[in-house]
Amino acid sequence: MIVDARQVEGDLSADICVVGAGAAGIAVVLQFLAGRQDVLLMEAGGEDDEAETQALYGGEVADEKLHAPPVNYRRRAFGGSTAIWGGRCMPFDPIDFAQRPWMPGPGWPIGIEDVMPFYPAANAICEAGDFAYTAQAAFPGGMRPLLKGFAGRHFSDDTLERFSCPTDFGKRYRARIAQSRHVRLVLHANVTELRTGVDGSFVESLAVQTLTGRAFTVRARRVVLAMGGLEVPRLLLASRDRHARGIGNAHDQVGRNYMCHIAGSLGEVHVAGDARDHWHSYQVADDGVYCRRRFALRAQAQARLGVGNFVTRLHHPRIPDPAHRTGALSALMLAKPLISYEYSKRLHGEAALSLDAWAGHVRNVLLDPVDTARFLLHFLARRTLAARKFPTVIVRPKNGVYTLDFHSEQEANPQSRVALVAARDALGMQRIRVDWRYTQGDIRTVRVAAEALAADMAESGCARLSFDPQTVEACALRDGAYGGHHIGTARMATTAAQGVVDAQCRVHGIRNLYVAGSAVFPTSGQANPTLTIVALAVRLAETLKKDVLF
Repeated sequence: MIVDARQVEGDLSADICVVGAGAAGIAVVLQFLAGRQDVLLMEAGGEDDEAETQALYGGEVADEKLHAPPVNYRRRAFGGSTAIWGGRCMPFDPIDFAQRPWMPGPGWPIGIEDVMPFYPAANAICEAGDFAYTAQAAFPGGMRPLLKGFAGRHFSDDTLERFSCPTDFGKRYRARIAQSRHVRLVLHANVTELRTGVDGSFVESLAVQTLTGRAFTVRARRVVLAMGGLEVPRLLLASRDRHARGIGNAHDQVGRNYMCHIAGSLGEVHVAGDARDHWHSYQVADDGVYCRRRFALRAQAQARLGVGNFVTRLHHPRIPDPAHRTGALSALMLAKPLISYEYSKRLHGEAALSLDAWAGHVRNVLLDPVDTARFLLHFLARRTLAARKFPTVIVRPKNGVYTLDFHSEQEANPQSRVALVAARDALGMQRIRVDWRYTQGDIRTVRVAAEALAADMAESGCARLSFDPQTVEACALRDGAYGGHHIGTARMATTAAQGVVDAQCRVHGIRNLYVAGSAVFPTSGQANPTLTIVALAVRLAETLKKDVLF
């Protein structure tokens, strides 16, 4: 059933109330569509984008060169940010859950064995095909090599990333939720406060407001916050009826240890052999899903080198520099005003181009009309119009020289945080200030990993990687924090002194309050977070089904 909070008369009640209808919230409620429990799914937005609603995400950032404004990379509507994600799926690695003395923070209180049973279901919900994340498992008949002859001591080239359609969870699962007798989706329902009982150990009710001025209360025996890594700490910190510092924040842990990923491009990879000896594009598995190989730093190498997790791919030259002389890349540069902020920033960065640079891009398009037209037709047919979209821009460099596109783990850092400020939104809630910080350990991971890959390529004799170690920090921070990956602000830990939720995602000290989403991740790993968000959400649903507290 779907209702609109602007037409709700009186208060609401349920067995379970899930706040937030993005990947995590929808994944939770899908497990209850045919159950006996009455579930409320509260969504702050409507079914479509609304400027006034999206503006509620506004806030401050400490350094706009390092982090995008909080209103970007998020969508306050049914389906959440799955309406704008790229669809990249991969699980966390076993080492991500291990206790690593060389990495800051207490790490995960659970192991890979606690999450692995839920990954296949997450893969299905994300529509990423089979849970097969090695070339051997996904392509029994063989897969094209990244670099022919590569055999790395430090790096493997066998692991894959798989791609969702990308699936908009709101559109994909709307009908199932609307037809359920056990789940009620409430749109335009902004939860502005959690109110606890006399002893502060139980959420008695949730305060709900709409932008039209309607206000009501929701009572539920169990409450799940699935609002994303920035809104979860905002609501916890704003709920101070019996918790002076905010719910779950007795030890000043809410909003701390905010992570994204360190990502960018660096260096030059000169490939030996002819064009048939390297392949940096996608292959379609038997289940119809686009898959792509990448270089992944082995767990043993991470431990030996004392660095975080790291993956990298062969990549086209940087688009803003017309010296690449590639018409397709220049066409993308000229089309920058037509591309959404989230993707134009990743493709082009934010720096303004000179007139000479713009002229260079126009010249590239005019001098390379055949390849440019071929690329644009491919983009139209296999991405713009396709149901399962070709995942990213793939352009083979004319001179065989690639850059490295890397995605690296960020260390937990208590000084990197999300906090409240005095400014308030249209509903009266305090806005947030994002102070995202990186460490020299983050930069060291990129530098040391690149050095190790250069050694592997040289020893294999298949390619030569060159880069200036002095430029690594600038390359890693060229576009700032990797947008959309809001991690660690309500992290999972054994004790309340170390984190916000326990191993079952229950807020320490609050008997009926849980958190779903990447806010609970104690580490960021190398992987995009969505698949693990969904896996942990399915795991949380199983916990709620077995919970005998009530």
